[in-house]
Amino acid sequence: MNLTALLFVPADSEKKFDKARGLGADGLILDLEDSVAPAQKAAARETLAGWIDAHNGPRDWSFFVRVNPFDTGLTEDDLKAIVRPGLDGIMLPKANGAEDLQRLSDLLDPLEAAAGMEKNQIKVVVVATETAAAMFNLGSYAPAHPRLAALTWGAEDLGAVVGSTSNKEADGNWTQPYQLARSLCLFAAANAGVQALDTLYGDFRDPDGLTASCKVSRRDGFLGRLAIHPAQVAGIQAAFAPSDEDVALARRIVAAFEENPDLGTIGIDGKMYDIPHLKTARRTLAAIGEG
Repeated sequence: MNLTALLFVPADSEKKFDKARGLGADGLILDLEDSVAPAQKAAARETLAGWIDAHNGPRDWSFFVRVNPFDTGLTEDDLKAIVRPGLDGIMLPKANGAEDLQRLSDLLDPLEAAAGMEKNQIKVVVVATETAAAMFNLGSYAPAHPRLAALTWGAEDLGAVVGSTSNKEADGNWTQPYQLARSLCLFAAANAGVQALDTLYGDFRDPDGLTASCKVSRRDGFLGRLAIHPAQVAGIQAAFAPSDEDVALARRIVAAFEENPDLGTIGIDGKMYDIPHLKTARRTLAAIGEG
């Protein structure tokens, strides 16, 4: 499941949903949590169920829903309304660790069966850093649950928990606590063997800043990013796409090791490459559908 660019869409706005489907996002996250007022959540569930039914067919994007977190008491009602053929995944916010992922899966199992879906067909993206407890449980996602597709992180809810007055330095970089959360999410995803997705870039009117930030994300090891606005999708896709030079070098590295399977280090154009470089090269090629 390719999750390079995931775009949030309010679950109660048909106009925004119609626009979002044609933007080239790998997945749409129809949001039942923060973007829907409490009084509108029941109506949004009903509307969303109709959209899932209407788009239960071939499409080039994955249908995700961000449900309300467990501490709201609304999660089960969300799931009962939306689990049906056509739903590809759930985004679970404010998870405290893998126990919450298992709790979600236990709720999904009978709903999938009742809907005629295969067990573990619905995948999960976990927002893994939004509570204080979550920060101590990031290692719990390994070994990965069969439903787990990716881990991502968030700064706003974590800031509210710890009481920080800001999560950014004057130069726009994350302050130290949020750098830690970001890094630990990246390591937790690698430990579990799932995709790591970077959090939102808040200023949708700053495409240059988004591009620069995404390049840092890709450099660090993230495989994609969440988008808060339609204008961000194309920039995220472009920034995370391997360059022609990246692809050409990756092909040469893979080919060299395949021709010399007994070697652990190979020289190409005067530079030495070893097994970690081979793993990176294979991941680069996998991003374009090779290998």
